[in-house]
Amino acid sequence: MKIYVDADACPKVIREIVYRAAERTKIAVLMVANHFFQLPNSQFVTMVQVPSGFDEADKWIVEAVAAGDLVISNDIPLADLAIQKQARVINLRGKLYDANNIKQALATRDLLSELRDNQQISGGPPPMNPTAIKLFAQQLDKELGRK
Repeated sequence: MKIYVDADACPKVIREIVYRAAERTKIAVLMVANHFFQLPNSQFVTMVQVPSGFDEADKWIVEAVAAGDLVISNDIPLADLAIQKQARVINLRGKLYDANNIKQALATRDLLSELRDNQQISGGPPPMNPTAIKLFAQQLDKELGRK
């Protein structure tokens, strides 16, 4: 099992939770992003810097991920593709995506995108808060316990 993090939009607090989990469980973590950021000194955490461009990190993750791996991302189309490859996916707020709920998540994403495009709604998700961070940490621990 490996953990792939769609790291371009991953908050530092979530990255730090993932780093600690990698050390505790000795599971390889690949931080995939198109920009460099500082990593902890760990044999379990690796930076994969992809070219700049739309969805480059997503494309790399989809190519590399395998059955049983874990993907951490808020990108629902990426989650769908990873699930098709038998990977597990959690978002940055701890929501688990699987074959039973990913199509509904895609439909909701598309509807909200259309409403935003037509200026019927505005904004995005609320900012990260301690409850969301706690839910992420709990779901990550649960998924790592399934390995």
